[in-house]
Amino acid sequence: MAAGYISAGCGRASGNDRILEPPLNRADKSLASADLPLAHGGVGPDAVAAKYAGKNPQQWGTDISGIRTNFDTAGRQFALTFDACGGPGNNDIDENLLSLLIAQQLPATLFLNKRWIDANQVRAAQLAANPLFELANHGTAHRPLSVNGRPAYEIKGTGSPQEAVDEVWGNHERLTKLVGRAPRFFRSGTAHYDELAVAIVQDLGETPVGYSLNADSGATSNAAQVQANMMKAKPGGISLAHMHRPNSGTGPGMYAALTALKGNGFQFVRLP
Repeated sequence: MAAGYISAGCGRASGNDRILEPPLNRADKSLASADLPLAHGGVGPDAVAAKYAGKNPQQWGTDISGIRTNFDTAGRQFALTFDACGGPGNNDIDENLLSLLIAQQLPATLFLNKRWIDANQVRAAQLAANPLFELANHGTAHRPLSVNGRPAYEIKGTGSPQEAVDEVWGNHERLTKLVGRAPRFFRSGTAHYDELAVAIVQDLGETPVGYSLNADSGATSNAAQVQANMMKAKPGGISLAHMHRPNSGTGPGMYAALTALKGNGFQFVRLP
């Protein structure tokens, strides 16, 4: 695994990248757990947070137990996933990339951050209505998911079980309203988790997702690098790339790679 923020983040670490939104206001009735749908198994989000209070994590990373990084397939299926990270400098849209997916009818799972959705409400609604795509949860403030504030790539992680729940649940509610059903998948900001955070996501009814192939290094790779990375695709794999940097090499690199991979018999799917 490559070191540095560009390995799985949303561009190079900068002052803007390290700006964090304040924790959710627990008095805000639009986000208060008592007013939200119940989580997995009929348990409320606050009860999920309480379940892990006082526990200390032992694992940390992008590929620990419980994180989906691949899937079973009998053929040459491969899952395309794209993150829209949101926040300062990360609210744009790579329309050329989306046009490529639509023109070639390539299904994909789109992990949208709540800040990106709020900044692109009309476009987010259009994506939600397109059966080619499944919208998934990329968190409320794009933070690494931990119970003790552990950082990744200079971004401070959620600092408690309650903050981890809020990071998942704030956007869970937003996506549920947008799509009309609860999201199935969650990918944390930077794709880092500890094992207690993984369990929290699962208890909230979502599947924690990572990746098997890092396609664009946080949208910092040039087109040739993206193409070369994608050509390493293996059946049952999951690629990580970004859809909020229209001037990056992601779109052109994807165009070249996906055309070649289709010619090699690959079938692209949403996360199963």
